[in-house]
Amino acid sequence: MSSGLRALTLAAALGCGTLGGVLFAFSGFVMPALRRLPGVHGVVAMQSINVTAVRFPLMSVMFATAAACLALVVVVIRRWGEPGSGLMLAGALLFLVGGLLVTGGLNVPLNDRLAAFDPSVAVVDGSWADFLRRWTLANHLRTVACLAASACLMGAAVRA
Repeated sequence: MSSGLRALTLAAALGCGTLGGVLFAFSGFVMPALRRLPGVHGVVAMQSINVTAVRFPLMSVMFATAAACLALVVVVIRRWGEPGSGLMLAGALLFLVGGLLVTGGLNVPLNDRLAAFDPSVAVVDGSWADFLRRWTLANHLRTVACLAASACLMGAAVRA
């Protein structure tokens, strides 16, 4: 593995690990804390978090990591069979599917629906409780995917 490819692989691993850590924080204590609040306050807090999350720090790491993983998929296709190629492909796909697609396919649509909630109505009709359950489950999935992707990519960099 060239030094440039190793650097790209480690950068992707760092991005996956960073995102996995952010998502772990949500699964580990942010969502449980929101669940403990009176429902109206939890809805308002999550609505605010969602507005704040789609800004430069998080989005830059997410999209840079996606770009790095896409590049790694291209490299792996061209160099299949070299040491670490299986781990590299597994890591890149874990992030792209389990991290990025789960975010776009599950969490973002839930966030979009939450943005339209009237907090008091959402608590009464159960929408908030349903949101918490579904969003947190999807978040657990993407957390595991990002951390597993990071581990695979680190393994690929070490093995090659």
